[in-house]
Amino acid sequence: MKTRLLATAMLVALSLTAGEGSACAAKAPKPVSAKKFDVLADAALAAMKQRAAELNISGVAVVSYAQGDTIQGWISKMAVVGRMTDPKASANGNNLLGIAYAKSAEMADTLQNSGTAKRLPMTGEFGWQGGVIARTSTGYVIVAFSGGKSEDDVQVSHSGLEVLKGAL
Repeated sequence: MKTRLLATAMLVALSLTAGEGSACAAKAPKPVSAKKFDVLADAALAAMKQRAAELNISGVAVVSYAQGDTIQGWISKMAVVGRMTDPKASANGNNLLGIAYAKSAEMADTLQNSGTAKRLPMTGEFGWQGGVIARTSTGYVIVAFSGGKSEDDVQVSHSGLEVLKGAL
């Protein structure tokens, strides 16, 4: 009998708490679903491909969304825009996908555009410009491009950011 009363009391308490949480949740921005992000990411990547073509550059584009006030995880999508590597860029060549993700990782830590942090790059970062980040009502949008000159990479990234920023 005591177990039944305790269970009933717990259910009542949970339902009251859920009701209060629902009222608060109604005021909070609605979380972005993976399905919605996927559609927006495709549009952002298409804008980045178009801008890269206008600048006559190729490389890799990455768009990411991290929900919440701190970056603890994200969903992302990437697209090869002509080439994933540049075998002649250095003695060993460049992995443009790796560079784009390194720019994204730097921004996730600093919450600043890549290459603009007021600290030295950590191991795994290059400190190269080409990635942009923006705070939205529900989290952070991180966009990076690698393949052109830094100033061109920034322009390509901004084109993707503009698509995502207002929608997330």
